[in-house]
Amino acid sequence: MSGAASGALTAPPPRGPLERFLRIFADVRDGEGPQLVLLALNVFLILTAYYVMKPVREALILAQPGGAEIKSYAMAGQALLLVAVVPAYGALAARLPRRRLINVVTAFFVACLPLFYLAAELKLPVGVPFFLWIGIFSLMVIAQFWAYANDLYTPEAGKRLFALVAFGASSGAVFGAFISGRLISVLGVHAMLLVASAILAASLLLFNLIDLRARARGAPAARSQDDTEAALGDGNAFALVLRNRYLLLIAALILLLNWVNATGEYILSSIVTRAAEADVAAGRLAAEKEGAFIGAFYAEYFQVVNVAGMLLQLFVVSRIVKFIGVRYAVCILPLVALGSYAVAAIVPSLVIMRWVKTAENSVDYSLQNTVAQMLYLPTTREEKYKAKQVTDTFVVRIGDVLSSATVFVGTSMLALSVSQFAMVNVVLVVLWLVTAFLLGREFDRRTATSAAGPA
Repeated sequence: MSGAASGALTAPPPRGPLERFLRIFADVRDGEGPQLVLLALNVFLILTAYYVMKPVREALILAQPGGAEIKSYAMAGQALLLVAVVPAYGALAARLPRRRLINVVTAFFVACLPLFYLAAELKLPVGVPFFLWIGIFSLMVIAQFWAYANDLYTPEAGKRLFALVAFGASSGAVFGAFISGRLISVLGVHAMLLVASAILAASLLLFNLIDLRARARGAPAARSQDDTEAALGDGNAFALVLRNRYLLLIAALILLLNWVNATGEYILSSIVTRAAEADVAAGRLAAEKEGAFIGAFYAEYFQVVNVAGMLLQLFVVSRIVKFIGVRYAVCILPLVALGSYAVAAIVPSLVIMRWVKTAENSVDYSLQNTVAQMLYLPTTREEKYKAKQVTDTFVVRIGDVLSSATVFVGTSMLALSVSQFAMVNVVLVVLWLVTAFLLGREFDRRTATSAAGPA
């Protein structure tokens, strides 16, 4: 057992009522509760705003002729756009201290939403620009939040507490989807952009409250990041990743994860579509009900995934990290995916594939997401704010692009079956598992080095 875990077992139980309640879910200690709750609420608001915007994104891009194909191409466009956006963010980070950086970037996204609302009301063609914009927002602002959270906590505290911070993200996604479904029929599609703008503005106000509170309490990270502090170095963000073995391993992990996950989504959608077509051909389903069949399947599927992810986040994640550590926790999702796609390759049915993706996505949205944020605990501030933007934005989209290329080659050139696509994922998951093992070992080495250094 690691020294951190041993310390967690010997720590006295908290005396405060908030900490005693939070202790049910994670190893929370005296004085840690208020900041923990505020951070969880902060990311809750960010994810709520994002999921309020997602239906608008779909409505704007799919309503135009050839919308489905345009949407597919726009995914690749996001990756190309990030080639310019990530260095621009790095240049901004080199000129602004942390608090100003977060304020400027988030305020920019808040200000864009009313402009998109006006353009949509004027019936201007904003489908593609908004799709590209929200793709940048969904990755950049969330990565920025986690960089800040990494900055506030030591590796030991982050391993104990990040599961509860991440619960704010999980619950925000569920709540945002819930209220968007209720409000969109009342306010209309375009007005949801104003709702999202207000929620995102509230998250920015809350961030400043958290930062002021942290500096007032004398948190080391906060003290060193007041308005007079120099900004981050001016090193190139991509070069920062390429010359660092640890950051390269994180990038490889994120790349393979998204490649596998996106290909798995294609496999599932292919099986669902074929099942609907088979029911129509057999007379069990009216042709005009095919879309409703697919929609109902996905509505139930997403609900199960989100609920399972939330329960894992709340009751399981912190305990897994506590007892086996980040080193082995980072290997759990690839192990789940390896077993799942191996079964799917043998029995490529709708029932099997549904539960394959349910297991994969629920673990991804809970344990994997939390551990992925913990990987940045033993990094420098420049690595947290610059390198994290590379991996959490550009590398994520490159994984999606590689999946699209896999699907294109597999369908148009090789005519792969569903079982064969599942076997492609098995091969990719083996590479992912090896990467996760090496990364976990490097995380332990870095954490031990950090712990041995000066306090």
